Amino acid sequence: MTEYQTGKRIVTYVPDYVVFDLETTGTNFKKDQIVEISALRAENGVVTEQFSTLVNPQCPIPYGVSQIHGITDEMVEDAPVLGDVLPQFFAFIKDRVLVGHNIQSFDLRFIYKAARELYGTDVRNDYLDTLYMARQCLPQLAHHKLTDLAAYFQIDTKGAHRALADCLMNQQCYEQMAKIQKEIKQHLCPLCGGELKKRRGRYGEFFGCSNYPKCRHTQKA
Repeated sequence: MTEYQTGKRIVTYVPDYVVFDLETTGTNFKKDQIVEISALRAENGVVTEQFSTLVNPQCPIPYGVSQIHGITDEMVEDAPVLGDVLPQFFAFIKDRVLVGHNIQSFDLRFIYKAARELYGTDVRNDYLDTLYMARQCLPQLAHHKLTDLAAYFQIDTKGAHRALADCLMNQQCYEQMAKIQKEIKQHLCPLCGGELKKRRGRYGEFFGCSNYPKCRHTQKA
């Protein structure tokens, strides 16, 4: 099994970042291919630049998948191949923190695999997955898909499931959740994002992470 050298997942808001999103031929990063890459660079929480391109996967796009994101074989026929697109994408993201929805389980796996296979390198940018952030900030929601968050914050979902539209949607959701996270930050573990709970030990009261024993962070009460 291939092991990639990656950045770490962070759990608290950062103001300078790159939001990115992929569209693919399927959900299996081992065999499916990327058909679209989009990204937004933000400084102090404000979008300053964007990157977006279709990608020729060099294989047919399944009809059912095409029905979801709307990308057809005809649309990618003259698009650049991934080997030509990735250097541009890496130049765009530089060493910025990567932000995306469900990227730990999906998007980053495609990027890690492609970088290793095409260039023999690893992508070591730290990243923040807004799916985990949403579960922390909005536990009252029954579901935490990107469109659920957008609906909660009354953000336009037009164009959902195209990479650039999802980036724009997620960037706004991320900034909205940052406001919520700021209010509850004092109650979150800085290491894993778990809830800090007051406990009593032999030396008095302290705050310990609710994810103990996986996380052993403590701090003074």
